[in-house]
Amino acid sequence: MADHIGSMTAIYVMSVLFGLACGQAMSFCFPTEYMMHVERKECAYCLTINTTICAGYCMTRDINGKLFLPKYALSQDVCTYRDFLYKTVEIPGCPHHVTPYFSYPVAVSCKCGKCNTDYSDCIHEAIKTNDCTKPQKSDVVGVSI
Repeated sequence: MADHIGSMTAIYVMSVLFGLACGQAMSFCFPTEYMMHVERKECAYCLTINTTICAGYCMTRDINGKLFLPKYALSQDVCTYRDFLYKTVEIPGCPHHVTPYFSYPVAVSCKCGKCNTDYSDCIHEAIKTNDCTKPQKSDVVGVSI
């Protein structure tokens, strides 16, 4: 009987460890297709750009003793860029005195980690509308930088 209980405990412990390992390995943070609209008030058109951003779920945990820890110790991991590149497109219909170029990041791979304010907006805000107010043009070719 003791051997049966010992093997049940071992199976339970192994199941918990396997579940934790899979939860970390199989994060739901990955490049996701995203369509954004870019326009400048001086230009005649709104440009529709298809790109990839990092989106998804990262494992977090509630830290006990929040009142006793410094604020930097309370930050949680977010789905953020591991590797990215910039593409530049030209907004059509801009007058000669307006720079028609717009650069944006394209997610190549993502990770769960601290949000880097050097290249990410780390503030959670209400979603702004992503609509055009001018006639649309689609981005067919972007230039990598």
